[in-house]
Amino acid sequence: MLSNFRYKLRNLFIAGLLVVLPISITLFVLTFLLKKLDNLLSPAFVKLLILFGLPLEEGQFIPGLGFVATILTILFSGLITKNIIGRKFFNLGEIIVEKIPVARSIYSGLKQIIETVTKSQTETFSKVVMIEYPRKGLLSLGFVTCAAKGEIQEITDESVINVFVPTTPNPTSGVLVFVSKKDIIPLSMTVEDGIKLVVSGGILTPPIKNEFQTTKELES
Repeated sequence: MLSNFRYKLRNLFIAGLLVVLPISITLFVLTFLLKKLDNLLSPAFVKLLILFGLPLEEGQFIPGLGFVATILTILFSGLITKNIIGRKFFNLGEIIVEKIPVARSIYSGLKQIIETVTKSQTETFSKVVMIEYPRKGLLSLGFVTCAAKGEIQEITDESVINVFVPTTPNPTSGVLVFVSKKDIIPLSMTVEDGIKLVVSGGILTPPIKNEFQTTKELES
């Protein structure tokens, strides 16, 4: 009984850590960035306002400049990347960063995480399923991309579905498996819940929904 309690307590701690840790890191980074931008921009901005005749004293601190500067920088970066020339400069910057050993690992990892969080693969994945993989008797979580087409479907006697099987804890990598429709076990969870399940290593398990509805959606 005591070991069971410790097991549940450990799972609760890990689940809470997976929720608290990303938020804490995000708040720490944002706070650090905003404070640095405040300290960097405030003196120059105060001098500019003094030149315009505002009644401010030299060295006076104006809070909030870091937040405004961050928003403007993000918007300006988005504006540049929408431009062809700006996009080329951005790609050149990525090439330079990828040639730096330590920076390359940090940048590529953060980029994959941000793309996963912002897109959640909802534009690509349609349903969450289970299939027998990598061998019979073992079940793996997968995301349906679409029905197989072209040569793959032509040489297959049965209807085949394209299923992406992600790796844990990084769902942006995985393997593509072509599975017969009759061998697919549909799940009721959403794509977002499926990604959370993969990232957490099975700790964050979503509640069960309507099984009949899920089966019907897979057949459509």
